[in-house]
Amino acid sequence: MRTLGAGETFDFRSRGRAARPALGLVRRGAAAALLGSVSRDAGSMSYAWTMRVSAKADYAVRAAVELAAAQSPPVKGEAIAQAQDIPLKFLENILGELRHAGIVRSQRGTEGGYWLARPADEVTLADVIRAVEGPLASVRGASPEALVYEGTAKPLGKLWVAVRANLRAVLESVTLADVASGELPGVIDELTTDPAVWAGH
Repeated sequence: MRTLGAGETFDFRSRGRAARPALGLVRRGAAAALLGSVSRDAGSMSYAWTMRVSAKADYAVRAAVELAAAQSPPVKGEAIAQAQDIPLKFLENILGELRHAGIVRSQRGTEGGYWLARPADEVTLADVIRAVEGPLASVRGASPEALVYEGTAKPLGKLWVAVRANLRAVLESVTLADVASGELPGVIDELTTDPAVWAGH
């Protein structure tokens, strides 16, 4: 597994194709992405949805899942870093933010380490991502509902809110316990059965 640097992101882009709804969720993009930002495609006059999962968010979720799966907490930071191939210093900063958000607790000393502050089935992926990255989706750094569009672009405000709603629908439905057990909610299987969602475009 290749380790991501602090500034790296996974980048999933969906453009120009109509999505097929399933259980109220948009298949394309929403199932594959954790963090969303919307940008203007410099190469054309069309808008593109660029869904990005930052290294920080990816590491935070993986670290939290390790804690959820731990048989005998507390877990040392070094053990989490080794299990998930995360740079230790970066991990410690992330765990500090999760602790500040009330998701993780810690104890120093030879018997110390980290553990979840709440039951794993009460912590969603959305909780973890918001703790380290803030809002799940933004448009040019602003919340979708805060933007005002004029003229022919006016419907875009509602569209970006819908994109965010789909991100929430996925991330707020999956808990750390779900991932740690390897049994994701049925809606995730429903969203990922279409081979098109696995295409890297």
